[in-house]
Order: sequence, then structure tokens, then C-alpha cells
Amino acid sequence: MSMTTTDMTMGKIIFFEERNFQGRSYECMSDCADMSSFLTRCQSCRVESGCFMVYDRPNFVGNQVFMRRGEYADYMSMMGMSSGIRSCRMIPMHRGQFKLRIYEKENLTGQMSELVEDCDNILDRLRMSECLSSQVIEGHWLLFEQPHFRGRMLYLRPGEHRSFRDLGMGSIRFMSMKRIVDMC
Repeated sequence: MSMTTTDMTMGKIIFFEERNFQGRSYECMSDCADMSSFLTRCQSCRVESGCFMVYDRPNFVGNQVFMRRGEYADYMSMMGMSSGIRSCRMIPMHRGQFKLRIYEKENLTGQMSELVEDCDNILDRLRMSECLSSQVIEGHWLLFEQPHFRGRMLYLRPGEHRSFRDLGMGSIRFMSMKRIVDMC
């Protein structure tokens, strides 16, 4: 039996075309790569259970926002996603260990550091000036553009992530990392 588990028990998010939960709606309980076939736009949403990442471009790329249970009556002004939500990904609950390897350069090269807990500043703690690729061994992680878990973020699930640019993040440098644990 595995020491770690990823529980796909349902999360549920409802998207609305208008602010304040008005207009047509679309209910989602899994990943959705392109919401344009369901709604012409999305200006508010309600997370009824679980956690989700929402993206401002189709296919899980571009600016991302982590959403947990709650109501977001006008998320566009609150979260700076002026172009709206175009895709979403459900984040499964993870019980077990967490392990992340971060690399200074793309393609899993350069200085490497391994994390098993949150890191609020890679420059101070790990003496790394930037992080451009990673390998998630266990768990689910959020990377943040600024120290102390601030700024734009990137969701990473288990696997190799050879270039953050391939995930639609351009030339963003990530300076802090947080495990997605007890957040949902």
C-alpha cells in the first residue's frame, strides 16, 4: 500500500457570466481546458467544495489564481484577471509526504535544491537567485513570483516541469514555494 494518496473526491465550482452570481452558469467538478464552449464570459464564481486553479487562457496556461471554498462575486477586479477565466483545473487532495526539486535553469539543470516544506524565500534560504524548472516528486505545490508567497503564482502537480515558459508564464522568476496542504 502506498504511503501517499491523492484523493480525487469531488470539488465543485460554479462559474457565472455576470457579476454577483447572475446570468448563465456552468458547474464544473473536474478539469476544463476551454470554458468558451460553455460560457461567453465569466465574471463571478462560487467554489462549493475543494480547490481549483483558474487560468486566463485555455489549456491551463497564462495567469493563474488559486481558489478555495468561497464566493467570488467579482473576481476580475479582486484578482486582476481582466481577460476572464478561460480554463480551470481541480486540485486533488493529497495526503502524505511532499517533495519538490527546484532547478536554477530550464530543463532540470543548474543548481538543484530539494524541498519537503514551504520555502518563503529561495534567495535567503537556498542561496538560489531563480527557479526556472522543477520536478514534483510528491504532492501539489504553488510557486510564487515574490518572497513570502506573494505575487503571481504557478500550480505544479506531480511530474517534470522543464520550462515554466511552456506553461505560459513568460520570464517570471519564482521566489517562494508552498505546499497545497490543509488549504482546501
